[in-house]
Amino acid sequence: MRDVTASYAGSSLPSTVVVSTLGAVFGGSIAALLVVGFTVMLKAMLAVVSRQNVWVLILMPLLGLTLSVLVLYRFGLSTEEQGLRRRKWVKWRTFPPGAARSHLTDDMVSCAGAEERFPCHLTAIRLLAIFATVGSGGAMGTEAPAAYLGVATGAACCGTRWRRLLRPAAVGGGAAGVAVLIGIPLVGTAYILELGRRHKAPLNVERVTAALVGGFVGWFLNIWLGVNLIRLVVPKEPPHSFYQALVTALLIGGLSGLITSLSGTAIYRAKAWKASPFIRLALGGLALGVSALIISMIASPEAAIGPGGGAISWVEGATGTAVLTVLAVDVLRAVATSATAAAGGCGGVFVPFLAIGDLAGRVFAPSLEIPSDLAGAAGAAGGISGGYHLPFTAVALVLSQGGPRLAVLTCLATVIVAAFTGAGSAKLLDRILPMGRPTIAEEPAIEQDPYSF
Repeated sequence: MRDVTASYAGSSLPSTVVVSTLGAVFGGSIAALLVVGFTVMLKAMLAVVSRQNVWVLILMPLLGLTLSVLVLYRFGLSTEEQGLRRRKWVKWRTFPPGAARSHLTDDMVSCAGAEERFPCHLTAIRLLAIFATVGSGGAMGTEAPAAYLGVATGAACCGTRWRRLLRPAAVGGGAAGVAVLIGIPLVGTAYILELGRRHKAPLNVERVTAALVGGFVGWFLNIWLGVNLIRLVVPKEPPHSFYQALVTALLIGGLSGLITSLSGTAIYRAKAWKASPFIRLALGGLALGVSALIISMIASPEAAIGPGGGAISWVEGATGTAVLTVLAVDVLRAVATSATAAAGGCGGVFVPFLAIGDLAGRVFAPSLEIPSDLAGAAGAAGGISGGYHLPFTAVALVLSQGGPRLAVLTCLATVIVAAFTGAGSAKLLDRILPMGRPTIAEEPAIEQDPYSF
């Protein structure tokens, strides 16, 4: 095969910028439109589920999780099974040996910098699993599906005909998918670039240009279409003093980073656990069901389902709620997300970590006497930094959503504290309970980061 990297390296700088821009506009536009339609359908399914009685709210995520596992591990095939059947049409549901079938970011990370190797043929079966998991109220989010669909769209649209556009179209598509979902261009840009760095993808002119253009294409379509797909908490009131801001950053950053990091580590370790998918389903489903039942009893049924928006609405509307209750819901939400991902649920953890961090921040709001929206915003940013290990994406989120200057500085300090807390707690746990790296479908030359959830 011709060395595509060499052909890019030989291009002049103006040519590279033009090609990257064209590819990102092309891939980003198509990807953003698909992500909007896909997310609107997911939200419609969630709206139907949320109107049901409490027992349906608890059982539906379990049924969706079971369906996701059946789609991926019964309807889905391995390459050995495809060889036995000898039918070309089964390729779209055939996974490489040892593939982590439910983990979307594995493919994005493994193919970062070499997007021509992205397994676009698996997009359809994974979308079915996403509908089953997220659409039924599972504790997973839509950002990883949005990025995954964006990268797959850009790579598939260019194919072999416009091969030089393929990489920027894929990078731009991934950035546009996240940006149109969240409504912030730099978050989409930072997310796709920072995720790519886990595979040591270069921050060259081609990738940075494509990510920037893709992020702004997604943001433009978000405004043009007038969609509101994710609700972010924006701080409106600053801390009352510098000392209060410092204590807020230390406590909220520490708690949000710790809880989300432990949740992320649990997901990573579950990926490495060599057990039958149905054993994972049984244990993960049990943990999910128990956590949802307890949340329904101590908070509300709506707080137990979905990526976390219901939990945030509950804590905002519940006046005089005990701090220990908020902390319990926060921990149980982390358990629910970890259990869903570990059991074979297909979705993202970015949005759930936003919600988990938000709740962690509000635990300290009464005792610190800080505004609840500041506590929630700082905790949400800390959850992304400490749990998802994307500190620059968290910084982009804080700077882009704005607020009073001291509130923004407090959130930025929270991001730093959470990053160190998350990394430190993960390393400490690895020392106490050492383990091997997970087996993932990839070529021998690919180096996989342990925290690609």
